Amino acid sequence: MTETAPTPVFDYFSQVDLPTPTLSDDEVQRLFADTFGVEIDVQALGSQQDQNFRVFARGSTEPLGVLKLSNPVFSEAEIEMQDAAAALVAERSPHVRIPRIVEGPRGAMSTWWESSQGRIHARVIENIAGRTLMGSGYLSPAVVEEMGALSGAVSLSLADFTHPASGRVLQWDLRHAGRVIDTLLPLEPDAEVRDVVQRAADAARAALAPVQDTLPVQAGHFDVTDDNVLRAPGETVPDAVIDFGDVCASWRVGEIAVTVSSVLHHDGATPESALPAIRAFDRLRDLSDDELTALWPLVILRGAVLVLSGRAQVRLDDENEYATVALDREFRILVQAASVPIPVITAATRAALGRSRLEEPAWTGAPVLSLGRHVELDASTESPLNDGGAWLDATTLDDAALAALDAGADVVTVPAWRARLTGTTDPLPSTPETVPTDVLVWLASPVTLDRSERNEHGSQIVTTDAGTLAIGGVPAAAASGTLPARTRLSMRRSLDGLLPPTRTTPALAAAWREVAGDPGAVIGAPAAAPVDDDVLERRHEVLAEVQEHYYAAPPRIERGWREHLIDVNGRVYLDMVNNVASVGHAHPRVVEAGSRQMHLLNTNSRFHYRAITDFADRIAATLPDGFDTVFFVNSGSEATDLAIRLAMAATGRPDIVAMREAYHGWTYASDAVSTSIADNPFALETRPDWVHTVDAANSYRGKHRGADAGKYAPEAVAVIDELAASGRPPAGMIAETYFGNAGGVALPDGYLTEVYAAIRRHGGLAIADEVQVGYGRLGEWFWGFQQQGAVPDIVAVAKSIGGGHPLGAVITRREIADRYRTQGYFFSSTGGSPVSSAIGMAVLDVIEQEGLQENARVVGGHLKRRLEELGEKHDLIGTVHGSGLYLGVEFVRDRETLEPATAETAAICDRLLELGVIMQPTGDFQNVLKIKPPLVVTRASVDVFVDALDRVLTTGY
Repeated sequence: MTETAPTPVFDYFSQVDLPTPTLSDDEVQRLFADTFGVEIDVQALGSQQDQNFRVFARGSTEPLGVLKLSNPVFSEAEIEMQDAAAALVAERSPHVRIPRIVEGPRGAMSTWWESSQGRIHARVIENIAGRTLMGSGYLSPAVVEEMGALSGAVSLSLADFTHPASGRVLQWDLRHAGRVIDTLLPLEPDAEVRDVVQRAADAARAALAPVQDTLPVQAGHFDVTDDNVLRAPGETVPDAVIDFGDVCASWRVGEIAVTVSSVLHHDGATPESALPAIRAFDRLRDLSDDELTALWPLVILRGAVLVLSGRAQVRLDDENEYATVALDREFRILVQAASVPIPVITAATRAALGRSRLEEPAWTGAPVLSLGRHVELDASTESPLNDGGAWLDATTLDDAALAALDAGADVVTVPAWRARLTGTTDPLPSTPETVPTDVLVWLASPVTLDRSERNEHGSQIVTTDAGTLAIGGVPAAAASGTLPARTRLSMRRSLDGLLPPTRTTPALAAAWREVAGDPGAVIGAPAAAPVDDDVLERRHEVLAEVQEHYYAAPPRIERGWREHLIDVNGRVYLDMVNNVASVGHAHPRVVEAGSRQMHLLNTNSRFHYRAITDFADRIAATLPDGFDTVFFVNSGSEATDLAIRLAMAATGRPDIVAMREAYHGWTYASDAVSTSIADNPFALETRPDWVHTVDAANSYRGKHRGADAGKYAPEAVAVIDELAASGRPPAGMIAETYFGNAGGVALPDGYLTEVYAAIRRHGGLAIADEVQVGYGRLGEWFWGFQQQGAVPDIVAVAKSIGGGHPLGAVITRREIADRYRTQGYFFSSTGGSPVSSAIGMAVLDVIEQEGLQENARVVGGHLKRRLEELGEKHDLIGTVHGSGLYLGVEFVRDRETLEPATAETAAICDRLLELGVIMQPTGDFQNVLKIKPPLVVTRASVDVFVDALDRVLTTGY
């Protein structure tokens, strides 16, 4: 029997240098016409080792396909294998778009060319519509997850694929990464690059060695990267895989390792950013424990190979722009891949996949300290230690510790692994690294340590048979081996000589603890065991589904201060959306007023007490003469509902006119006049017959734009006149005085003056909904109706007046209020209660005495100018609406058609959250950022917001 000769295939180590084909455009066009029978135009595309073009039939703008001129070192069998693998993936994973060989007038466009540079294989592959993720822009978690899913789908499709050429030896095959590094590293001329690669590769090879012989092997694509996946036009996540040029047989886990590596150079990416891809891959391929052990070493080795190969290719072919441009991002891949120790990122990955955790290393020796009388301080988000903004003071923690020592404690500690908010002196820009890895210690008396020495960084290192403890904060003047009294000391356990960062993310903190152990155990004060946070899950179980929350995966916010919100992990967010907390979160004067009144009296509003009268006088005094009567309720919905009922009672009529696209509340009457389709898609067709609507007076995207916006008022007047002529004169007209629901759009000049006059001419009343925009937020005006130079008959207000406390009010004239008796009596148990009234007065005091209306004018003016400057830089910004600290950035896909950028706006808000900024969309198309922060927001804080928004619009969302 005659043995079949092995198929000759490429072996990288027999030809390390791979010069890229460099055929001229003219030669490509001539050979293409000769072999495929089509005259073409070409557009050069990048490649590290091949030569690629997008080709068009002569004179056409529609791509015919992508012409791939394979490097001459690759055999016909290898090229046939690539096409066969692509066809199999297309068959087995039909949801994944895969390019096929294009059929031309002479059949399949795949053949060998005899070129000026020798024999080269040419084939035309379908040009799949869409965009790659090329470049280093931001990748959202959803995009990263889908990259992992595509990687898993390809791997699953090729699980049993075999081919005679699959044994080829490529530099990209991670089984050979060590040999590639050994070959190329001595040739690298940059000593710093050599050192970075050497250290990272050595650690990775050591971690890989115990499992590499057990890893499953199969055929794979092994290049499902950001450059080789595409998202269809208009879509946000990729659904196509291209370029099967690296198909071979290798370790199965290498497929996802390559995908992960391509995530790491993108804006803001860290090893944690890749976890969604790994989860998605694991759902399809069920990674084994050995594969999980190998994964991050392989990611590092991929980075090392990319760095060395890319730099070698540029030295060989300095005109290869594709390879040159890639150098920086390839180096970032390696640096990021090695930025977290392999055992730590592996533990975090196992946890993300739901695998069992390792047992935390115990401290088997005697405690380093004798605790005696021990006090543990709580520095977490919810600790009373942080009340009143004390968490921003660098001395708060030391003062508390020294007070405990003065009270008799021998040792005071703050545990590791628990969020430590106290002492966050520079909270913005926000950072997710909030969990400490050290235990803080204060001693009543000095302690002398055995077996300790100072290192080059000034830390005291205690080495025992049980492990190593690094102690920071020891003054240089302290005696050797002595821990001083009444001094803050920071203690961390080290992992093979490597100290964890003093703070890290919650996920990595759990992994560091699992790998390195708890430093508290070393001194006999172990930190509490971690507890899973199930609050969101329980919220979904006990609250109605329609009672929604911001964000799909919201942070759990447990503290607020001024314009800051702080989550349970100690991360500080900039709140740019919260007009409810008008004078800032937890304002001391508001807190004190509520607390003091609660000590005195809180009851229903039918009792006689002073606070309700004083508050009514105060709020009426902010309005024009004649507003002398106040009703107190608990919310904006109740306020607008009551205002409508007042108009009906005062006029004896049932009909109300309302502006379209507005939101006024959720009670029966306030919902009836709410016609925003963002809040209710069926708003217009489900209105009761007593509600009559007029066009939204939006001068930017409404029926009449720009100078034509003056037509809105006459048209609204015509509707009112027609109603009266038909025998149904309206009881009133309700409108936001500044179009808040649309993102802070000013009504056309004179609009309310004309409409109010028309409604009164027919005996109706003008209702001003000031719930969102009133109370100084607009800066130039305390009330929105003042911007219009108009005066309503009834004012409904809430949100701002309570500073976060449930409080609303309706203010009108006595003769209108007295007519409510025709509807029965009015009673709100807690509307205007003693506590509500005390808080309401404190809010007014703060606005007036701290100059918050002026702050809205000045800071809001600065903010609007900066946003308008962004509009000159980013085409997505259609316009900037608003005044003071009620602004709206409207995003459009086209500044002429004003097509709403709805999906983009949602994605921008999600990215801003990642950067530590709370922002939400508004408007009927949900394409406007509603910018309405607490009135205490500073110029520095709004600059943080604009800088974050600029970064998002520049690097992606």
